[in-house]
Amino acid sequence: MAKWHDAVIIDRVDWNPHLFSLYFSCSEFPTFTAGQFAKIGVEMQDGTVISRPYSLVNSPQSDVLEVIAVPVEEGSLSPKLHALQKGDKLKIMSPATGFLVLNEVPASENLLMLATGTGVGPFLSILETREPWRTYKNITLVYGVRKFHDLAYLAKIEKWQNDHAEQFSFVPVVSREKHAGTIQGRIPALIKSGVIQNQTKIDINPENTQVMLCGNPAMIADAMQVLNELGFKKHLRRSPGQISMERYW
Repeated sequence: MAKWHDAVIIDRVDWNPHLFSLYFSCSEFPTFTAGQFAKIGVEMQDGTVISRPYSLVNSPQSDVLEVIAVPVEEGSLSPKLHALQKGDKLKIMSPATGFLVLNEVPASENLLMLATGTGVGPFLSILETREPWRTYKNITLVYGVRKFHDLAYLAKIEKWQNDHAEQFSFVPVVSREKHAGTIQGRIPALIKSGVIQNQTKIDINPENTQVMLCGNPAMIADAMQVLNELGFKKHLRRSPGQISMERYW
């Protein structure tokens, strides 16, 4: 049964003026599965709660809950979240939900995670757990943003690169500028041209690779088309495939 819980902001990080993470505590919030999302909200003076779903970035084992967000100027909630500071209150609804989780992904040798913007959130949560490192021979995170300063959590990702050097590949993709250490372009086109494949440790094919997609609906639609051309199909419980996805907005 859905239930609202009180939470308190304990920290925040502003990656740039248009991208931020909130860290908050809620002792009552039940455990969740890495990759899931929960409704986050702000209570108004009349007692109503303005809310929307956000993926949880933290590991399920963490006592601190975490979300990453973009303040949309005309949005009803995100500007309010953007204004929150340490000690402020917010609401979170349990239980967390969503099917972009590893126990819904068929067994495979390789795992390819394709994310744009804040869609990287569920993948960070998954990679914080032991499960992917025990399950897959090769893991690749492709993280697409508009500009370099939109890449969040680089220190965390770099640690995985160091700790799992033979197992983990990170491919940062920037669409609107050139920057050292990144690839310029858009994820679907870079898959179609073979650039992504050349940057990873894996041969992307449906025989040995599972793909997880999260982020901009346009990216997901275009990536689906390219992956379909490579022989991949959407994964359903009744009809197993190689592509699992979560659309943002």
